[in-house]
Amino acid sequence: MAASTKTRKYINSDLFSEIRKDMLDQLERNGTIEKFYTNLVDDYMDMWVTKCLLVDDIQQRGINIKYENGGGQKGTKKNDSVEQRIKVNVQMLKLLSELGIKPSQTDGDGDAL
Repeated sequence: MAASTKTRKYINSDLFSEIRKDMLDQLERNGTIEKFYTNLVDDYMDMWVTKCLLVDDIQQRGINIKYENGGGQKGTKKNDSVEQRIKVNVQMLKLLSELGIKPSQTDGDGDAL
């Protein structure tokens, strides 16, 4: 299945490339460059794209969304993307921990992993 335009936007972004490269560099410094570990980096990057798409949805629709079901009921409910984003972030942090990867030191602008 082809990636959506939004998905491609993130996959082709400089930030995607920088994060992936930094992770692979850290694996190399740690001596864990086997295919198993590089495949986990790809899994992490898939989760990163998913997180970005969830953030987009939250920014677009908000944390609460309006609904109208077939029975004529209307109301608001929580945006499921909020909960999904939290779950994805937890998995991303677990994967970083398992890989032994630490956030890069930055110049204070907060743009590290």
